[in-house]
Amino acid sequence: MALSESVKEVSTMVCSALRRVAQVHAYLVRKSSSVSKGHHCQALGSRPAALESAARGAPGGMVELLGKSYPQDDYSNLSRKVLSKVGRNLHHQQHHPLWLIKERVKEHFYKQYVGRFGTPLFSVYDDLSPVVTTWQNFDSLLIPAHHPSRKKGDNYYLNRTHMLRAHTSAHQWDLLHAGLDAFLVVGDVYRRDQIDSQHYPVFHQLEGVRLFSKHELFAGIKDGESLQLFEQSSRSACKQETHTMEAMKLVEFDLKQTLTRLVSHIFGDGLDIRWVDCYFPFTHPSFEMEINFHGEWLEVLGCGVMEQQLVNSAGAHDRIGWAFGLGLERLAMILYDIPDIRLFWSEDERFLKQFHVSDINQHVKFQPFSKYPAVINDISFWLPSENFIENDFYDLVRTIGGDLVERVDLIDKFKHPKTHKTSHCYRITYRHMERTLSQREVRHVHQAVQEATVQLLGVEGRF
Repeated sequence: MALSESVKEVSTMVCSALRRVAQVHAYLVRKSSSVSKGHHCQALGSRPAALESAARGAPGGMVELLGKSYPQDDYSNLSRKVLSKVGRNLHHQQHHPLWLIKERVKEHFYKQYVGRFGTPLFSVYDDLSPVVTTWQNFDSLLIPAHHPSRKKGDNYYLNRTHMLRAHTSAHQWDLLHAGLDAFLVVGDVYRRDQIDSQHYPVFHQLEGVRLFSKHELFAGIKDGESLQLFEQSSRSACKQETHTMEAMKLVEFDLKQTLTRLVSHIFGDGLDIRWVDCYFPFTHPSFEMEINFHGEWLEVLGCGVMEQQLVNSAGAHDRIGWAFGLGLERLAMILYDIPDIRLFWSEDERFLKQFHVSDINQHVKFQPFSKYPAVINDISFWLPSENFIENDFYDLVRTIGGDLVERVDLIDKFKHPKTHKTSHCYRITYRHMERTLSQREVRHVHQAVQEATVQLLGVEGRF
């Protein structure tokens, strides 16, 4: 591409970022004039009601998403950047690496697990709406009311009752309640997080659930007719209070065998696997699977025996089961050697063409393009006395800088001995996936980040 075209494209990106800030600014001016007409604006670094309102999502307004309208309130925190990703459905895009992983998992389950009439045992749901209720995302999964995973700083809320799902587990209860006992759910999920090559506010998960009746679990077991699924005992590290040890051990064995076969299908036979005990609110016992890939132990999925309270509440009182969840990006980055999670959203043919294969099981190793040089800028500011949420800052940087931002690192933290105010210094790494950026070009975006940080987060700039 000619140099003039490159400069033009970067300029367009910078202008777009500045327009986003200008829109926020215009909104603030309108709100400020209506709230305090005839008065001067408060100094930068303070947090007037208008700024507080804008940062929360303007209670009283509406957000349109996937053909529905949702009233905004003090919990609304969806950014324009994230809203633009809803409906992209990369897992449906043929020959996209996430689609390849999804199709490989589906093919494996369809071939390995067949029902009584020769049809696939597992149903697949890969087009469920990402908008769920907070009850679906948390309460149905037995997540306590004050559990840290509910924090506004970690999730994308449309309002207090609706949100973008943080995991595909949000659909578990509904599908169990509908009478299903073996299914896979695939979809985009949304979480506010740090900015680096491994994290993005939108990623894709694949969830698997299987329930067993007494007959199904003990079939083929010697004296299986005399064994029971349930008992009343005490909870221990290895079982729930309502499960018999025999039932729990068989479910755990089936779960680990199922997942071992799956990862062997994806990564190849002879894979070293280990299981690490962990905690999830909706399974017990719970495990993470790690694989030794190219000499490095990597965590690839979480799983466990489903909490019987969840299963019972969905109406399957006579069954016991397991569940697992994995990240499609995580598997694709390991399997295809993709170094940066932003690449999954690229429309560059140099990336996409590498995955146009005739067989979904064909071995593919991503061949990187030339890595363009980074442009690094720092930003320092004094934190407000309260209510500073680091993920708000990361979200703001993503909204303004878009995919020009490769990573953000907290490189210094300082507490003033006299004022007791705390200062943070962040290093922002800008790198275009397809072009060389100059410091001059990035400066406009970085200045927009500085301005918006002061205006919207109530910090005091040190720049």
